[in-house]
Amino acid sequence: MGSSMMALVIAGVIIAAVIFYIIGLYNKMVRLSNGYKNAFSQIDVQLQRRYELIPNLVEVAKKYMAHERETLEAVIQARNQALQAKDSLKSDPSNTQAAQKFAKSEGALNASMGGFLALFENYPDLKANDNMKSLMEELTSTENKVGFARQSYNDSVMNYNVGIQEFPANILAGSFGFRDVPQLEIEDEKMRSAVKVEF
Repeated sequence: MGSSMMALVIAGVIIAAVIFYIIGLYNKMVRLSNGYKNAFSQIDVQLQRRYELIPNLVEVAKKYMAHERETLEAVIQARNQALQAKDSLKSDPSNTQAAQKFAKSEGALNASMGGFLALFENYPDLKANDNMKSLMEELTSTENKVGFARQSYNDSVMNYNVGIQEFPANILAGSFGFRDVPQLEIEDEKMRSAVKVEF
């Protein structure tokens, strides 16, 4: 085998190694991308459950809190806006504007639920209602699950973002269509904690 043939073989091996390396990087980015999308689907399940519970709470409360109509309507309106923002983000969790809108709508929902729960304390008959107790327990459990799912999602997003920012993946990420994904954060410290439900 001549030296030119040997050079061609070496060049072919190097080119093949580079191609396989690039394929490996691409596959890693796809795995990380699928990881955060799967984590978002877990948030979606828990938030959907939360959004389904809220109208039931309001419906039971209406019988006892008839003159608190404005507060009850604010809860439903905030819930509807949060549901819409969640569905918008679900279609593309990497959309920064959708993530910001979602965080804002979740903050507004938490604030309106806080107002509702503050008024709830003034209605002992409502607090004693078995349906309301059951719904509140379910809401508390769901709120905890939302918190855990959000943390898991943010961990997955961090792993993904680091994965596409590391060298040499950062050189290829943009050309493959991978971009940073925002974490789900709620800016107001009061809104960071789950809605506290007490009996």
